[in-house]
Amino acid sequence: MSLTVVFAIACICTLVAMAMSLIRATIGPTVFDRILAVNNFGTMTVLLLGFLGFLTERPDFLDIALVYALMNFIATIAVLRYSDFSHAPSDEVSE
Repeated sequence: MSLTVVFAIACICTLVAMAMSLIRATIGPTVFDRILAVNNFGTMTVLLLGFLGFLTERPDFLDIALVYALMNFIATIAVLRYSDFSHAPSDEVSE
């Protein structure tokens, strides 16, 4: 089995995982679940860009993947910072 076939199978598996993340983002019971699913989708996108860069023999895709990973991280932190979690139960006991 050649390395190209292995990376093509990895691309298909990554696409399946991305579809499952979108399903979780759509039906997630809480806002936190949806945010994590979208973050997971962004991480899988970075992985897919890396695979596609290898398959097409274009190393430029890795630069795009790194920029997308940085944007995904910053966007996730920003959304978590400004999300309202006041209705979420707290694990801490107030005295």
